Amino acid sequence: MPKKIILEISVESVAGAQAAERGGAARLELCSDLSAGGITPDGPLMPAVRAAVSLPVFAMIRPRSGGFVYSGAEFAAMKTSIGLAKETAMDGVVLGILTAEHAIDVTRTRELVELAAPLPVTFHRAFDVSVDLQKSLVDVLQTGARRILSSGGAFDAFKGALMLAGLRVAARGKIEIVPGTGINASNIAQVARITRAREIHSGLGSVLSYGSQDYAAFENEVRKMVTALAESTKP
Repeated sequence: MPKKIILEISVESVAGAQAAERGGAARLELCSDLSAGGITPDGPLMPAVRAAVSLPVFAMIRPRSGGFVYSGAEFAAMKTSIGLAKETAMDGVVLGILTAEHAIDVTRTRELVELAAPLPVTFHRAFDVSVDLQKSLVDVLQTGARRILSSGGAFDAFKGALMLAGLRVAARGKIEIVPGTGINASNIAQVARITRAREIHSGLGSVLSYGSQDYAAFENEVRKMVTALAESTKP
């Protein structure tokens, strides 16, 4: 297991971002409407969070909730949002597009990856609803994305940990497989051990309801995960 595992926390407000930073998170995924899975941050949220924290911030680029097959207008909106992410000094973007057949839309995803450069791109959990995860891994590699956020096709990353471990082996270090969904202090060490992931993502929705403004509790839960990871990597 790696000595240092990056813990990424998804947030939807300035106060949440600051609480995650205080709790010891290493990176933030910034979204609006986490209760719907996260969409592109509302207008002023990107610059406000950028000004409030020193952590790397990856912005979600998702024009609406629901599926991941997008119209021409929605695709154009994603391009505009990527431009805003670059203008507001985001450190990366998170996105994903599928075809009508629920395969990775390689052509349009690659176009967004190239537009986002030099910002790295994480292909989000659209990956998990694609029809063939092994083929989808090969397809995402063709897009130039740097990471895949995944639960291994399962309800949560703990249940999908063995699949995630297999995907990491198949990736051969060409792309980072980032376990996410349902991860909290009670299972993060086990997920890390099984998957051997170098980065792990959590929104803490399995512990604190999305939309909660109990930022002290949020900070405490992030700290618990950081501690659990540190304990798990001790010799």
